Amino acid sequence: MAYEIPVTQARAELAELINRVVYGGERVVVTRHGKPLVALVSAADLQRLESDEVVAEEQIVRTVSSIGSMTSAPAERRRFGIAAEHSGHDDRRDD
Repeated sequence: MAYEIPVTQARAELAELINRVVYGGERVVVTRHGKPLVALVSAADLQRLESDEVVAEEQIVRTVSSIGSMTSAPAERRRFGIAAEHSGHDDRRDD
């Protein structure tokens, strides 16, 4: 759980807050009117967060790339037994 502190108090105690984050391993959330505004985290935590973002982005790219290898719409039509196809200019029907 993060330690919360109002922005006005954080200004006065910035050096102490930095020490709490760096040496105490705490996370500090600075608030304004009771709402979270910013967070102070150690450089190690930031590096971990950024690394997690890269991993998540790579997973998204792999997922999107795999969609391209899925079956096409005509193959799905055959799979589900859909016989009629609209060709655009041809109004003929398969009866």
